[in-house]
This record gives sequence, structure tokens and C-alpha cells, in this order.
Amino acid sequence: MSIITIVGAGMMGSAIGIPAAHNGHEVRLVGTPLDREIIDHARETGWHLTMKRRLPDSYRYYQFEEKGADLLVGGVSSFGVDWFCENVLKVIDPALPVLTVTKGMMDDEQGGLHVYPELFERQSGNRGLKLNAVGGPCTSYELADLDDTEVAFCGKDPELLRWIKSLFETDYYHISISTDVVGIEAAVAMKNAYALGVTLAVGLGEKRDGKIGVLHFNSQAALFGQSAKEMKRLLEYMGAREESILMGIGDLYVTVYGGRTRKIGTLLGRGLTFDEAMAELQGVTLESIVIATRSARAVKKKIAQGILKEEDFPLLRHIYEIIVEKKPVNVPWTAFEFESIG
Repeated sequence: MSIITIVGAGMMGSAIGIPAAHNGHEVRLVGTPLDREIIDHARETGWHLTMKRRLPDSYRYYQFEEKGADLLVGGVSSFGVDWFCENVLKVIDPALPVLTVTKGMMDDEQGGLHVYPELFERQSGNRGLKLNAVGGPCTSYELADLDDTEVAFCGKDPELLRWIKSLFETDYYHISISTDVVGIEAAVAMKNAYALGVTLAVGLGEKRDGKIGVLHFNSQAALFGQSAKEMKRLLEYMGAREESILMGIGDLYVTVYGGRTRKIGTLLGRGLTFDEAMAELQGVTLESIVIATRSARAVKKKIAQGILKEEDFPLLRHIYEIIVEKKPVNVPWTAFEFESIG
């Protein structure tokens, strides 16, 4: 039996320990300073406040001051990465393996894009940490419901990845391993941006028909296909392996069908301005907005440098126009067309 300590009691951080608990390992869920209510409630009831699911009886709950592990799982959201680097990664033993569920990328002044494991290593002082990450189509609540799920664990050391896989893999949680950290992590980060783009079609259909809840699959499929095309181009530029995009495409499918990203895309498609849509969501900061802004900003810089082509990213550029330049939705359908002759 191993001790798996999860730092961050968000929904995915909390859910990923379930298969490990079912495999007989001790799972310790450690709250950040923002998770105290979740931890206290779980200690008393066994229920996760926000996921609205009962966690395994074998879970143990701790506030951040209480620690100990064979594997550390980073369960913070993308808005907690600075705290995680400063308060956890800078102080742990570099020999302690780390598995993070946080999805996202940062852009730099030159238009480079950097996945979170790269950021974690740099911000923690280049201490040679054993960093690994999870990518793929997986919602926390369906994992908690034991729905069959396919993900990838990525990192630099194949043997370490196989050991971590052995802790978590069950008859419902299926795990591939990859040393293409940039490819896997970039693919699953980009899906947040493009899920917003695909769900514009939901709102556009509702606006056209004057009926909430009506679905038009042709337009959604067209935007989904264009999203996959642009993700593939960006991953190729970043040097990713070809198969890594599959985790991003699967994750895109999951994200299109639910959550706040679908909601804001739908609201924008109905005709709300970006500010109006955000007000409707009570100003909640969405990861899809952050990653779309960072990705598009980087792409625009690389286009200006002559490294990428403007015509290769019409959907991402339009998403940027909507959320940053506050332009109305006007999907550039003809820009998606191509000729393949030979």
C-alpha cells in the first residue's frame, strides 16, 4: 500500500484519488487555504461539497499544515499554480514523485507557449522535481461515478510513470503513458479555448430558431472539425508527437457537452457581448477564457514574426476578437474551407 497525498480539494483533484483508494492505497486529501470548508465538511459527512458526491470511506482529510506521502498529487486549479509552486513545490523533497491534474499554458513576450510542468519546474527553482501530469477526457463527477475513462499520464521517466499507473488503474480508469509532456499537456489545455468556439454554434442555433435548447449538429461539427485542425497545427509547431492530439480531441468532446465553458459559448452565440455573458455568469473567471487569450496572443505574435500563418488559425483569432476586442460573434465559415487537389 502507498500513501497518496492530494494537495487541493477541487473536484478533479478529489476525484482522481478514487481509483487509487479502490486499489487499496491510502488517499490523503489536503486542502489549500481556500478549501477549509470542503475539508471540514468531508471530515464530518464523507461528502464533497462542490462535486456533490460521496468520497470513499478510506479517504483521510487534512488541512494544509498536515502532510506525508509516497506520491504527491497536485489538485489545484490553474488559478492556484503560483500558490502551489511557492508553498508546495519549493519545499517538498525533490525525490517525492508529483502528479498534477492542473491544465493550462502560459505565454511569454516572444509568443512562446509553455505547459504547466515546465512552469512548475522553473518556478520551483529548477530543483529536479519528479514532475508528471494527467491529460485526457475526464470529468470529475463521472470519474466519481466510476464511468469508464481513458486518460494519459505523462512525464520524463517511463518506469516512474508505470509505477504511478499501477497505483491508479482500475477496471474503469484506463491509463496510457507518454513521455511527450508538451504534446499531452498542450493538447488538453487548448481544448478549453476551442470548446468555447464550438459552443458558439449552440447559441447561434438558439438565436436563429428563437428557442432555448435547440441543437444544430452540422454547425457544431464544423466548428469541432476546425478546432481539431487548428489544434493539430499548433501542436505540430510546438513539436508534439502526432498521437498526443487524441487526448485533446477527446477532452474537447467532453468539454463541449457541459460546464461553464459551454455556457459562456452559448451565451455569446445568442448575441450577448462578452461583458454581458460574463455578468450572466456572475463574473466567474473561466479557464477557457484564460487559455484562449494566452494561446491566441502567442499565435498572433508568431504570425507577426512570420513563423505561423494567419490563415491557419481563423477560429482562434475570432475567439480572441470576441473576448479581448469585444467584437460580436461572426463565425468566419468560409475561412475554414480548403482545396486538397493532387
